[in-house]
Amino acid sequence: MGEAEALAAIKQDVENNDIFLFMKGTPGEPMCGFSAQVVQVLNSYGVAYQSRNVLEDWDIREGVKQFTNWPTIPQLYVKGKFVGGCDIVMEMHRKDQLADVLKA
Repeated sequence: MGEAEALAAIKQDVENNDIFLFMKGTPGEPMCGFSAQVVQVLNSYGVAYQSRNVLEDWDIREGVKQFTNWPTIPQLYVKGKFVGGCDIVMEMHRKDQLADVLKA
């Protein structure tokens, strides 16, 4: 997959799913601690979400960083908007703000 195709796929993932997570690994088998933390938090809310394993495609992995101008993965999107990476998601969870965002 080339860069243009990757950006188109990222845009489609974000626009066509209410809650979408770009992560390393899969929800059933996260491949990094940060992705695992975000999966655990999302699962604790019982929300349905889709994900993409960025380790399967270099262009997706780098493209998602360009798409949001955010340098790290995981990246969480809700209703087409970038919510944040692990630190932001965890902070919102601790402050009881994430539930409102997920239900929006």
